[in-house]
Amino acid sequence: MNLRRDVFQAIADPTRRAILTLVAAQSMTAGAIAANFDTARPTVSKHLQILTECELLKQEQSGREMYYRLNPKKMKEIADFIEPFRKMWDDRFNKLEAIMKSKIHEHHSKKK
Repeated sequence: MNLRRDVFQAIADPTRRAILTLVAAQSMTAGAIAANFDTARPTVSKHLQILTECELLKQEQSGREMYYRLNPKKMKEIADFIEPFRKMWDDRFNKLEAIMKSKIHEHHSKKK
């Protein structure tokens, strides 16, 4: 039974994140992607298979070559999931910054 791969498990691997970064700029063949890594070609192929299975990458045939490109729709799903957390942390950091600025201001006011 082939379980659908979890997209977050896929991006947990630093090599797969590097592959996503590479193909974000332009679609590339497996060989061109593999040339960027010191690992064996079959290892890169396995990473590409995982990224394709969880739909982060799409395959496109061009002549005899298979090109891999980023699937923006799936990347947006990740971004949409993370966004509320980012907002929450931004709010916390903004509050912390405001508190620190007010403390610095109080400190300078007392010195005068």
